Amino acid sequence: MSALGHYLEEKGIATVAISLIRPQTENTRPPRALWVPFELGRPFGSPSDADFQRRVIVAALGMLERSTRPVTIEDFAEDDPRERSDPAWRPPLAADAARSLEDEIAALKGVYRRSVAVRGRSTVGLSGLPIAEAGRYIVAWLHGANPESPVAGMSAPLALRFAADDLKAYYLEAALAGAGRPSSRQQADWLWQTTAAGAALVALRRAHIASPDERLKLIAGNFLVPALRVPPGG
Repeated sequence: MSALGHYLEEKGIATVAISLIRPQTENTRPPRALWVPFELGRPFGSPSDADFQRRVIVAALGMLERSTRPVTIEDFAEDDPRERSDPAWRPPLAADAARSLEDEIAALKGVYRRSVAVRGRSTVGLSGLPIAEAGRYIVAWLHGANPESPVAGMSAPLALRFAADDLKAYYLEAALAGAGRPSSRQQADWLWQTTAAGAALVALRRAHIASPDERLKLIAGNFLVPALRVPPGG
């Protein structure tokens, strides 16, 4: 979007970008950009906080009124209030190194259903597989097999990616069922540091990051584990 701003400005259309990665914005040098200290994917802050999101938008549009320099990057003055850890929150499952991925998925079923009932929606379902089957498909990959896709018309690497997406969504949504409102960092710390699911996805990434199958290599390197959660050494 920063590069696109230059083209739009050449046509006489004033622009302002919302920046989540400041070094990248400094390199592309858009005419105007508001850097926000939020996690990737949330340029206006946490969802369902209209007042806070409005303040971000107003701050960005305000740059159109006062910016006269060729390149202007300003910092948004507030942190996302939802990124503060909630001491009242407790993970839906305690860490247990002996628990298998299949057992973990089963143990979370009731918690996940309560979360969906309260929130009225879920993002689980990209693969089209029941979550238990998505888990078994991931386990098959972990055991060294290159299993065929269980979804008609979908390649095995793509089915793996969507099964992994469903798995992550299942855990993160289950984490919202109890008391408290966990920050995304609290949720992610629980998923990636204490669960069989997090360990499985890290292991899958490590196993296939150098795959001769370019599709599988791309998925392993870019979609299974967020960059900030890749352990040292891959």
